[in-house]
Amino acid sequence: MPVRVDITPPPPANSKQPGVTKSLLYNGSKFQGFQKSKGNSYEVEVVLQHVDEENSYLCGYLQINGLTDEYPRLKTFFDGEIISQKYPFLTRKWDADEDVDRKHWSKFSLFSQYAKTFNSDTFNYKALAETGLRFYAVEGTFSGT
Repeated sequence: MPVRVDITPPPPANSKQPGVTKSLLYNGSKFQGFQKSKGNSYEVEVVLQHVDEENSYLCGYLQINGLTDEYPRLKTFFDGEIISQKYPFLTRKWDADEDVDRKHWSKFSLFSQYAKTFNSDTFNYKALAETGLRFYAVEGTFSGT
């Protein structure tokens, strides 16, 4: 019985070749989904404008549809920090302390394996990066469109 074989080779490890992506995070990538808030669900779209994994940075636009009558399409620019040795889980900004950060990150089920050690001085961010998981802390500014 014939078996389908995928002969497309994976991208080279640690490649810096332009146009070769190793993750879903790249300049121009789009994500669509829903954001729930106070019992309502809103359609959202995120478009990444710039991704620099080496410097743990990304930015882009978040569009929310139907949030208000005044702005049926609300677009927000955001700067993001990819959680890493440079930007740890404990943000120490945006009026967040360890309890606030723990509460925020605990909303993501994949964080549960890091909940007890995320504020440790010996947390292994290299091992986190090798899992392919990415966590982001973002800050945005409003612009209505």
